[in-house]
Amino acid sequence: MTFTQLEIFARVAELRGFTLAATRLGISQSAVSHALKALEQEMGVELIHRHQAGVELTDIGAQLLSRAHEMLGLCETMYQEAADARGMKRGTLRIGSFGPSASMKLLPGILKHFRQTYPGIEVRIDEGTDQEVISWIQERRVDVGFVVLPEDKFDTTVLCEDQMVALLPANHPLTTQQSVTLATLCEGPFIMTEAGSGPLLQRLFSAQKQMPNVLHRSAQLISTLAMVEMGYGVSILAEQALPERGLLHADSYVKKPLDPPVTRSVGLAVLDERQASPATKAFIRIAAGLHQKRQAL
Repeated sequence: MTFTQLEIFARVAELRGFTLAATRLGISQSAVSHALKALEQEMGVELIHRHQAGVELTDIGAQLLSRAHEMLGLCETMYQEAADARGMKRGTLRIGSFGPSASMKLLPGILKHFRQTYPGIEVRIDEGTDQEVISWIQERRVDVGFVVLPEDKFDTTVLCEDQMVALLPANHPLTTQQSVTLATLCEGPFIMTEAGSGPLLQRLFSAQKQMPNVLHRSAQLISTLAMVEMGYGVSILAEQALPERGLLHADSYVKKPLDPPVTRSVGLAVLDERQASPATKAFIRIAAGLHQKRQAL
């Protein structure tokens, strides 16, 4: 068994195909097939079912994939520690990111400073839902990920505090109010986000013993905003996730603070900071430094 075989196995499983894995790895499709077949023969089990529509992990393949991620993560940490001794001139950093709050508001500024300091480190970014990022951290598919805090099962670093705001169609009666309560938002149709703020909203409504009239659910910000803009209902989202103006036209929705105010924290998480690679620690250190500068302003 080689680390190359494990990386090929992980890529085929992640991308659900030999061709995509070969393209991502920069090798031929036959090399991918040969390496995976050799790994299966050595392990004595079938890791992946091959069919016309693509590939699918077997039960034992899914079980061993998590072990492969662990081994690859530890291998990369060893390379990073060696690179750190040489001035961290090469290596790889894998980042998990979700939604506009992380991918558009936080990540670009952190990456700018990181690349200026460590130009030789290759950065790979996987974007998904907040729950996917959590799974990627647990499976060691990424070295560090953006998460909505708290997340007790990880070592975390706070990066920002964000206000939750009510989103109203431009012609909604509540737009004349300075702020809105959860109770008033429950009186009409509600659009429930199932993205990063979803669990927070569910806890919030439960704590205040309120029951929103949920007629629509959406895991995508653009869909939620579009439904509010078209007057299908009201919603609650994190202020940092919002674009500067409406998607369909300017002032197509109105945001209002909640009464009482509700905040959420976004930060970085790693499975075990003690085992994190030097590049991961450097990324977190830079991100934390930028957060401290913003607080000082």
